[in-house]
Amino acid sequence: MIARFALVFFLFSFTYMINLPFGILRAKSRRYSLRWFLFIHAPIPLVYLLRVISGLDYHYIPVLVLAAVLGQLMGGKIQT
Repeated sequence: MIARFALVFFLFSFTYMINLPFGILRAKSRRYSLRWFLFIHAPIPLVYLLRVISGLDYHYIPVLVLAAVLGQLMGGKIQT
């Protein structure tokens, strides 16, 4: 139980931290451009791969999406 919580916490933190620089880059690019789209979606395969390797099932996807959105938003706030 504690190991599962630690794993989810680690993936949440990793997802948040990996999305911070992409949020900064996204804030610098023109909205709805190809670069903007890529900066939002580029970290998704890495997060997916880590989730699958770690053995977490699909029930934890909303938690990781929340971490990704928060990382993107905070990265955009850092830039502005």
